[in-house]
Amino acid sequence: MNFNHQFFFSCGRPFSPFYGLAMKLRQYLYSKNILKRHTLPVSVISVGNLVLGGSGKTPMVQFLAKYLQNKGHKVAVVSRGYRGKASNRYNIVSDTSRVFLDAEQAGDEPVLLARSLPGIPVLTGKKRIHPCNEALKRFQVDCIILDDGFQHMAVERDLNIVLFDATFLAGNSRVLPAGHLREPVSSLKRADCFVVTGVNRQNRERAEAFGSLLTQKFISKKLYYSSISICNCVSFYDRKTISLEGVPIAVFCGIANPERFRSSVTEAGGRIVSFTAFGDHQPYSQKHFDKLASQAESAGARLLVTTEKDGVKLAGLNLHFPVALLVVEQNPDHEFEQLVMDRLDIFNSCNIKKQA
Repeated sequence: MNFNHQFFFSCGRPFSPFYGLAMKLRQYLYSKNILKRHTLPVSVISVGNLVLGGSGKTPMVQFLAKYLQNKGHKVAVVSRGYRGKASNRYNIVSDTSRVFLDAEQAGDEPVLLARSLPGIPVLTGKKRIHPCNEALKRFQVDCIILDDGFQHMAVERDLNIVLFDATFLAGNSRVLPAGHLREPVSSLKRADCFVVTGVNRQNRERAEAFGSLLTQKFISKKLYYSSISICNCVSFYDRKTISLEGVPIAVFCGIANPERFRSSVTEAGGRIVSFTAFGDHQPYSQKHFDKLASQAESAGARLLVTTEKDGVKLAGLNLHFPVALLVVEQNPDHEFEQLVMDRLDIFNSCNIKKQA
């Protein structure tokens, strides 16, 4: 934790109980349907987290969308579109064949999802019931994945997945603004399962100890682990595979967990000569890129390497220094895949009974 975070959390400590109470009240109002909850006629899977920052939500949404598509389901992804300027009730980021909005309009994560999930429509909207309804009407989907949906309780779901990052876990375990938690720990009762992501040989023991604590506190919840694997490294312009083995590279990113990305690049064989970490969701201007290129050249790098999420924000810039994107994916336990299919089967069988 850096000094700015420590200072912010220290100042926020007196207000944390009030924020936690407000979150509990909100949850209660939804549970009693005083705040309206919408039930959709298709299965809904939510991927979210409790802790501020990155926990691998986007790779998990990618994994689920591809997995369900391969199983014959017609899937749509719905996101809030954080920091995107598009402000309609629903915004179609992509249909089954084209991407319509850029990162400035839709937000970086929805555009990354749209580009990486051919055949799967991606929609955004602040009130997610509107893009959900449009996905049903326009694309006749039979499954909707809510990206970052745990705190969004207005749409009922059939599977509520909460992710924890294996290196960060629960942070300092305090609620905003005194800590990293978006809600009190008690809100995890709403979850159906927990997935600890980014598990590797170095952090597995710690991740499993944390998982044990979770299952002791929430006995009825399922627990799974997922590793992050490197698919390949591709050129920004033509998506051709590039080997990083032994190549001097300058790395930059604007994500919540830059150290995990640094580890992934090292694992891919790259020799890092320069590393720049921006804040999460950092927008990039030509001035940013010019400075990064100058630093890379001065450090003797032959290549700039960044994340796919950062890559969608480089569109339209003059990339006068070679850029590559590291492509990663989630690899959850096989039992997790079975849970997903079981929940969809339960939904479908209940639907058949209602129609009979």
